[in-house]
Amino acid sequence: MSLPHAILTALLEKPSSGLELTRRFDRSIGYFWSATHQQIYRELGRLESEGYIRALPAERPARGQKKSYEVLPAGREELARWTSAPQEPRPWRDALFVRLRAAAVVGTTGIEADLRRHLTLHERQLAEYEEIEKRDFGPGRDSAQDRLQHLILRAGIDLETFWTQWLRNALTELEALPDAAAPYGSGPPDDGVPDAGGGAAAGRP
Repeated sequence: MSLPHAILTALLEKPSSGLELTRRFDRSIGYFWSATHQQIYRELGRLESEGYIRALPAERPARGQKKSYEVLPAGREELARWTSAPQEPRPWRDALFVRLRAAAVVGTTGIEADLRRHLTLHERQLAEYEEIEKRDFGPGRDSAQDRLQHLILRAGIDLETFWTQWLRNALTELEALPDAAAPYGSGPPDDGVPDAGGGAAAGRP
């Protein structure tokens, strides 16, 4: 996904100023595609220069007034082209799995505390998503836009549910180890855990 297409999507949903866009990224779009304020303002300038968006004329021109932008036909066509184009799934890479693999040979000192910290963060995010679902997607929210936005939210809920369950299982496994702080040897694994070619060792549990 690219930031310009995320901005085009947001502006088609609602013409906005740069400041309004950054706030929307902070509290909604940013859940699945983050961007700094500087990146958003920079992309707005590029999209305008490429003829994809334009600044709306101010009703009352005033010094320092923030410009609002809307999407032009060329921008809508570009977003439709990008939306319909095939894309490959992104490989899943997470240093946490590499750290656990490393803990098998150097010991697990310190990792349990960090897993508990991760669990707290994921539990908090899950609760936030569930509150958004309860607030914004009750009975009667059945338009195509509502249903697709709810689908995105459900992906976040399902992902956070996976992480909270997996982290609890991981903590249970750590607690059951005979000596969690000690290294467990070296050399290639012989316990059926896939090596660098795939599976958990490649970040795909």
